[in-house]
Amino acid sequence: MDIVLDPPHGITGFPTGMPASEVKAAAAELGRVEVQDEGSDAHFHPMKVLVLHEQFEIVFTFHDGNTLTSAEFWIPRSGDEEITVRFRGIDVFRTPALRLVEQLRGLGLGVIHREVSSWIIPGLSLGLWREAGHEVPLDVDGEPLYFQAVLVGPVNYYDNLRPREPLPG
Repeated sequence: MDIVLDPPHGITGFPTGMPASEVKAAAAELGRVEVQDEGSDAHFHPMKVLVLHEQFEIVFTFHDGNTLTSAEFWIPRSGDEEITVRFRGIDVFRTPALRLVEQLRGLGLGVIHREVSSWIIPGLSLGLWREAGHEVPLDVDGEPLYFQAVLVGPVNYYDNLRPREPLPG
């Protein structure tokens, strides 16, 4: 299975803005589906559709309770199926995280390192995390060697996190 990340437009088979009913139907073809807060547009509890596959998980979020806002893909586990998640031809989960960040910057993307385990690309609406809830290989900085999750959001998803221009003096 190949998943292509196409921020801010979505991921393979799941464009941002897709109706919840269509997401649930398509998600059911990938694995077991769980729906949380059906139809909710509450800020801290929006509707979510989780795809639970024996090798991966995807969390689809619907901030308005009706249409797909973001897709968060968790690192695939080994198993029978070959699963690859790519962004502009780069394998997101098999390229060491720090090397991937260098490659993204080499593409001219404005990658922002917000926290120890978090990188975002405002304007492109792509977020990457290295946090792991289990044992994984570590890099020289003590953080997971590979990204553990990637989120694709809609236009302007991370724009409020861009560094602010200083006011003229």
